[in-house]
Amino acid sequence: MNARTDGDKAILAVRGSVDLTTAPALRTRLAELIDDGYICIIVDMADTDFLDSTGLGALVAALKRLRVKDGEIRVVCTTGHVRKVFEITSLDRVFAVHESLEAALA
Repeated sequence: MNARTDGDKAILAVRGSVDLTTAPALRTRLAELIDDGYICIIVDMADTDFLDSTGLGALVAALKRLRVKDGEIRVVCTTGHVRKVFEITSLDRVFAVHESLEAALA
């Protein structure tokens, strides 16, 4: 996971699988970005090929922390499987899901 900033937004690039073994690192990294004061976090999952419920749980937990601060998480999701997970769980209605990083930054 690589994090960088674009103005007042933090961009967290997530690659590979987000599952039981990697979700704790995602949860920790998101918490660190929130603790650093970022209230708009873009999770770039363009290079993520698998996402399970533990990964979704990490995203939801971070979103709950951000909502207290009027913050948000935007998700970049281009791969079929990962996007389908957001659609099946209806979390595409909770998170702003974008086709590209450029769209998420706008």
